Amino acid sequence: MTNETYINHPNFGLLYRVCSVENKQELLTTLYAQRFFFLVTNEIGGIKFEPVSRSDARLIVEVRLRQLRRNGQEADYQKLQQVHKNTFQ
Repeated sequence: MTNETYINHPNFGLLYRVCSVENKQELLTTLYAQRFFFLVTNEIGGIKFEPVSRSDARLIVEVRLRQLRRNGQEADYQKLQQVHKNTFQ
């Protein structure tokens, strides 16, 4: 079983989930280039795409890593740590 989530953006094509951020909010990036990042919010009126810079996306992932470590979610922390390494280094 896989935990991967994909969304089709009208202009940028297939996006995949980097991590969940807050309630009903996730960080996604373009599938192939990983150059464009979006903060996606699932609202009552539909899905809202907010573009974020690469440095902001990295900061969002690092904050999420700290939350996972603080909450003792070691398995999720290790997975996101690997995503962080593959995406930003």
